Amino acid sequence: MSRSFKLLASALLAAAVLALSACATGPTVRTDRDPTADFARYQTWSFYKPISMEQAGYTSWVSDRIREDVRREMEARGYRFVPEGGDLLVNFQTRQRERSQVWNVPRVDFGWAYSYRYHAFVSVPIWYDEPQVSRYREGVLTVDLVDGKRNRLVWTGSASAAEVSKRTPEQKMADIDQAVSAIFAKYPGRAGG
Repeated sequence: MSRSFKLLASALLAAAVLALSACATGPTVRTDRDPTADFARYQTWSFYKPISMEQAGYTSWVSDRIREDVRREMEARGYRFVPEGGDLLVNFQTRQRERSQVWNVPRVDFGWAYSYRYHAFVSVPIWYDEPQVSRYREGVLTVDLVDGKRNRLVWTGSASAAEVSKRTPEQKMADIDQAVSAIFAKYPGRAGG
């Protein structure tokens, strides 16, 4: 096999492994909270106005799905929805970013050297690492909870995952559901508790 064919095969294998591992593990979730926030005192919630994702003045099926998922998660934690003026105001946004992943693949080539001991040329292995680069798009969903009285961010969570092309709308909705659930799984409080 030629060297370029081996490189291409290795790169394709690595990309497939990365894609499968991204699907199997779900989104990467990060959270942060205001250490002075007393989550036990919050009872009600509303959506922040305007929602960051709807700055253009209209909604989409994606923002509607996120709203439904947020409502489900907040109610599961005992918070009561009010149309305006909640103790907590929920804001969310999505974005895409270009990412790169770099890793090394061990390689071996063979050089030839003359052996005076055997009076012949011998093959000598030469080991080295070859860097591989994978570029991909990553989708990020961020959910912010703001103290309604102080207009101060008290908790934020984000879920990020590599975007997979050719997803049906149903698969995309399942991805949104999974991202919102994963974010709220790390939420520290409950209403009144």
